[in-house]
Amino acid sequence: MNPKFTEISAAADYIGPGAIEVPLYQTEILDLVRRRGPLGQRIKQVPATGHPSRYFEETAIPAPAASAGFVDPRNIVAPLVQPTRIEHSVPLKALVAQINYNLFDIELGKQQSQFAYLQAKDLTDTVDGVLRTHDMALWNGSDTSLSSPTTAQYFGIAGQIAAGGNTTTISASQSIVDGIKSTIAQMLSNTSFGVRPTAIYANPVLLDLIDREMKAEFNVVLNTKPIEGGLTVKTLSTQAGDIPLIPEWTLPYTGTPGSGSAVLPAYIVTEDLIEYHWLGDPNPRVFQLGLPGSLASQYAVVKFGAPVVKGANYAHYQVLVDR
Repeated sequence: MNPKFTEISAAADYIGPGAIEVPLYQTEILDLVRRRGPLGQRIKQVPATGHPSRYFEETAIPAPAASAGFVDPRNIVAPLVQPTRIEHSVPLKALVAQINYNLFDIELGKQQSQFAYLQAKDLTDTVDGVLRTHDMALWNGSDTSLSSPTTAQYFGIAGQIAAGGNTTTISASQSIVDGIKSTIAQMLSNTSFGVRPTAIYANPVLLDLIDREMKAEFNVVLNTKPIEGGLTVKTLSTQAGDIPLIPEWTLPYTGTPGSGSAVLPAYIVTEDLIEYHWLGDPNPRVFQLGLPGSLASQYAVVKFGAPVVKGANYAHYQVLVDR
């Protein structure tokens, strides 16, 4: 082999009389990368009962029918009643990531002392990456069934609500605010279940359209309210009270708003009925693997669990806005 030498001028920023300037960097790395989604930080965390995790839902109380419940007080014949309960299950899923540190690179970084915190940052970022993937899959996971899983991903909350059958569309000529408010009123009028929605999740683009509509039609600016999770959001006055409008960047939409062919989804939810069933720990766990022959340090980040939307067919609603 013929050895090759590189002149310092190839690495230096400037070479001149009495000066050789070589590249140096600030020790802090600019990092505004998006990490967590709002729902992932607000969802109820409960331990799984097993695999799958199971629970019961009562769909009707033991009440007699009107025709059979009222009888002659002098000839009482009591009708037989019983509660109606259904068993449900939630299959658990695994979310895993691994990061390897090369021994040579770690030692070089220590000797240079330029990015001393980088190893810890990269491990923290790996955990955040798992949580980001988790938050996105909470809404958009590709599985299509809780009883018979079809993919390794979560059955997304958006998919579970849509599968529940509570879906309405607001056409381009209809008011977004009126459509959402009337949908909530319809949910509250349910004679079988005591529904009380607590939040509306939508992409910030749709929430901006709601803001503009309120200003244009009613010259009203929506009120703001601090909510759990460190967020301050706007609220919409409905028959269920002032409902927070929570901007959820993980919720996608199709098309270009204003073109007439865009579809922007919003989800009216009862947050207490959306749960994440975890195994081992609700937070991602970090495991250091054995040292291989390459002497690389290996860390695996693991999270077991799955989301479930209880009462998907009555306590939540999908609203599709055409614009």
